[in-house]
Amino acid sequence: MSEHRIGIIGGTGLYQIEGFTGQKWVKVRTPFGPPSDDLLTGKLAGRHVVFLARHGRGHRILPNELNHRANIWAMKKLGVDWIVSVSAVGSLQEKYKPCDIVLIDQFLDRTKRGPEHTFFGRGIVAHIAFAYPICRELRQILLKTARACGATAHDGGTYVNMEGPAFSTRAESLANHHAGYGVIGMTNLGEAKCAREAEIAYATLAMSTDYDCWKEDEHVTLAMIIRNLHRNADMAKRIVTAAISQIPVAPDWPCHSTLKNAILTDKKLWPKKTVTALKPILAKYL
Repeated sequence: MSEHRIGIIGGTGLYQIEGFTGQKWVKVRTPFGPPSDDLLTGKLAGRHVVFLARHGRGHRILPNELNHRANIWAMKKLGVDWIVSVSAVGSLQEKYKPCDIVLIDQFLDRTKRGPEHTFFGRGIVAHIAFAYPICRELRQILLKTARACGATAHDGGTYVNMEGPAFSTRAESLANHHAGYGVIGMTNLGEAKCAREAEIAYATLAMSTDYDCWKEDEHVTLAMIIRNLHRNADMAKRIVTAAISQIPVAPDWPCHSTLKNAILTDKKLWPKKTVTALKPILAKYL
């Protein structure tokens, strides 16, 4: 794939962006099973983009059913080198009001799905650096663009990744609030880990929809989330469109060479079957 494409992962409505031209749906088969849906390719703001509806068109897939490996492998196969993730989150702090945007810079893993958040194993051992799990360069572009678009955008914050699909208990929410964490969601950690292993720069627009349930008088409900999702959608489209044109043409950020010193297994010992499965990811190291 000669084109360096920009990936967008978010809700179904995001691909209905004005100026998204030359749209073509592409079915991608992966060694890890099917991705959430077919991927939509096209051009936006003069750049080649690939869109994926995280939960499938019509929102058919639970957060804990998401196949992050398949989703990111499919993006890599289609030439994606940057991913902008748009995600609804619950706010854990008063300062992150509903409809604010948090440009998170850290994760706290509350899942039990570690083996599903890595491409490696099956004869090839790799340990990626993940101290800073969000691409700094892409995050700064999104932060500046969000503010230029008139959004209330916060610089930094920790995303607590719970499993769901139920929302937090009040005890859990209070614990997260008192610990000082920023927002809570159910989807982005697996994306970020797989993107880092695939040498894709990844950053999240965390769109606040509610205060989870740590606030005595404002407990999260699905109706509340949907109402604020619609309010957030237009702003998300504006930010994504404006940010895309600022992303460099060449993928030469640190995130684009993550595997350079991360693979422990001697290349001579790499099983052919595993190499074949990971070819889009390992291509420049073969």
